Amino acid sequence: MMVKRNALGRGLGALIDDAEKVQKGAGISEVGLSKIEANPFQPRSKFDEEALKELSSSIKEIGLIQPITLRKVAEDKYQIIAGERRFRASQMAGMETIPAYVRKAKDDGMLEMALVENIQREDLDSIEIALSYQRLIDELEYTQEELSSRVGKKRSTIANYLRLLKLPAIVQKGLIDKEISMGHARAIINIDDPDTQIAIYEQIVKHAYSVRKVEELVRNLSSEEDPKSTKKSPKFPKAFTGVKKQLDQVFNTRIDFSMNEKGKGKITIPFKSEKDLERIVKIIENQK
Repeated sequence: MMVKRNALGRGLGALIDDAEKVQKGAGISEVGLSKIEANPFQPRSKFDEEALKELSSSIKEIGLIQPITLRKVAEDKYQIIAGERRFRASQMAGMETIPAYVRKAKDDGMLEMALVENIQREDLDSIEIALSYQRLIDELEYTQEELSSRVGKKRSTIANYLRLLKLPAIVQKGLIDKEISMGHARAIINIDDPDTQIAIYEQIVKHAYSVRKVEELVRNLSSEEDPKSTKKSPKFPKAFTGVKKQLDQVFNTRIDFSMNEKGKGKITIPFKSEKDLERIVKIIENQK
């Protein structure tokens, strides 16, 4: 059974230390879900139920990586500033408490000063930096352009960090634990399917793939999935075209069927993960 660890790492705690000096209670706290109420001004009224279930399952397995942000409105009563989706998913997961930043009113200047000053720390990992950028956007309502000016970073750099927060939680945690690098993560995020992202992450950890190797894998997958790919399909006699279509149906995937002028060629069966490979092997075994 997997032992749950604090997914936040040590760096983020260090990041917020100075904020606590200027603003008591700005650090990460565990707050009872029963003490939290939704923001009445929350613009989003509908949440994707399936996405909530997926997030809930992730929280059960490895915990919540990105804390929510709360405002204390009374003794033992808090209101959500940012993170209602994470709050709802934690409720669905049956959690009793949730990690949260607890803020007081009228402390924007102090919080910004502490975060911007500490965001340059060398001991922060990529996810912790991304969380810091996201917190400034959520709480101080900065655009990426405004944030770029405030922290002295290119907007594209900030955007690349923020994209990391869209990766599956297990991949984010791998980045925190230094099982993969920022380069690996930036390559993985170019794949849209979360299951495929996780499969590639697991292959990196298992085989110690270089960033260049992962970029090559992602390019190949993207080329296979892109219907507008400029790669021209080879011309086959009609009989072989029929065989290719039949193989596509048997293996439920797009087979790469190539042949030269002398009639020599090869058949390549792509797979998206170890589980998909096992499925293909079983099909082959059943044909014996």
